[in-house]
Amino acid sequence: MKKLILFALVAMTMTSCVSKKQYQEAVDAKNALQTKYDDLQGQYNSQALSLRECETNNKNYDRMLNAAQNEMKDLKTANAALQESLSSSVSTSGANISKLVDEINASNKYIQQLVEAKSKSDSLSIALTNKLTRSLSKEELKDVDVQVLKGVVYISLNDNMLYKSGSYEISQAAGETLSKIAKIITDYSDYEVLVEGNTDDVPISQKNIRNNWDLSCLRASSVVQELQNRYGVNPSRMTAGGRGEYNPLADNSTAEGRTRNRRTQIIITPQLDQFMELIDQAPASEE
Repeated sequence: MKKLILFALVAMTMTSCVSKKQYQEAVDAKNALQTKYDDLQGQYNSQALSLRECETNNKNYDRMLNAAQNEMKDLKTANAALQESLSSSVSTSGANISKLVDEINASNKYIQQLVEAKSKSDSLSIALTNKLTRSLSKEELKDVDVQVLKGVVYISLNDNMLYKSGSYEISQAAGETLSKIAKIITDYSDYEVLVEGNTDDVPISQKNIRNNWDLSCLRASSVVQELQNRYGVNPSRMTAGGRGEYNPLADNSTAEGRTRNRRTQIIITPQLDQFMELIDQAPASEE
C-alpha cells in the first residue's frame, strides 16, 4: 500500500512538470505572435499613410495637369492669332516695299543735292579767298585778315587803316584795298555781303555819336555806301550792321586788345535762297 501511494505521488509530480513546460512554451509562442502582429500592424499603418499621401499627390498632379492643358490650349489660340496677324503684316509690308524703296531713293538724291551744293559753295568760298589774298599787297595784308569758316568768307579790316581817327569817314588809304574787295564781290555775284562794325569798350565822346553802337553802325554804313557809290557794288546785295563793343576778339584791358577789337568785317556768304529752295524740294514722308 505504501508503494502504491509513493508511485502515485511520483506520477503526479511528473505530470505537473510536463504541463508547466508546455505552458511556458505556449506563453512564449503567444508573445512571439503578438510581437509579429505588432510589427505587421506598424507596417500596415505606414503603408496606409503612404497610400493616403500618394492619393493626395495624385489629386495635385491632376490639377496641375489640367492647368497645363488649359494653358496649352490658350497658347495655341494665341499662336493662331499671332500667325494670322503676321501673315497680314507680311502681306501689307510686301505691298509697301516698292514705295519704301522709292522714298529712300528720293531721300538719297536730295541728300546728294545738298552735299553737292555745299561742296560747290565751299569751293567757291576758297577760290574767292585765294583770289582776294593774291590781289592784296604785303602792306595791305598787315591790316586785312581773310578767313573761311564753314563756307563763309570773313574779311576783317583794321579801323586804323579804314577810317580817319575818331571818325566814321573812309580814309584815302583804304581806297585801293576797298577797290580790290569790291572787284571780288562783283565777280562773285551769287554771294550776299554783310558789313559789320565792331568797337572797343572805350566810350565815344562826340556830339553827333551817342555811343559805340552808333559808331559801329555808322562805320559799317560808310563802307557799304563806299562800295556802292564809288565801286558800283549792287546795294541790294549788301547789309550794314553794328555790334558795338559786344563782340570782342581780345581783352579790352590792353591797348593791343582794343586795337584788335576795333575792326570792320565784310562777311561774304552764299545766298540762302538757294539752300531754302533745296529744303523746299525735300521729299515728303508719310508718317
